[in-house]
Amino acid sequence: MRLVIVESPTKSITLKRFLGKEYQVLATMGHIRDLPKSEFGVETENDFKPKYIIPKKSKKIIQLLKEVVKKAGLAVIATDEDREGEAIAWHLTQILNLNLIRELSFMKSLSRQLKKP
Repeated sequence: MRLVIVESPTKSITLKRFLGKEYQVLATMGHIRDLPKSEFGVETENDFKPKYIIPKKSKKIIQLLKEVVKKAGLAVIATDEDREGEAIAWHLTQILNLNLIRELSFMKSLSRQLKKP
């Protein structure tokens, strides 16, 4: 089984229509980590290291993604080709401990790229 992670549920539905059954397509529903609103979001004493939190709305999807990543032979991050999409992709690699991934832009021809070895 191969996993494709996108930002929105609409994109996941679209991709499911033309990818085979060997692909599972899941959506992050937007950002999955953020800086805390209740405090300063960086550690000034620790080289300005950011303090990321996982919003309540993202906890279930992160748990699901962690479970699916363990079973997947390939994890593909197909976020939008903008700063927001790049941030979501980076946070996914950090949270899911993804080392070997193939990152794609949703705007590119995914069907052609996903079929490459």
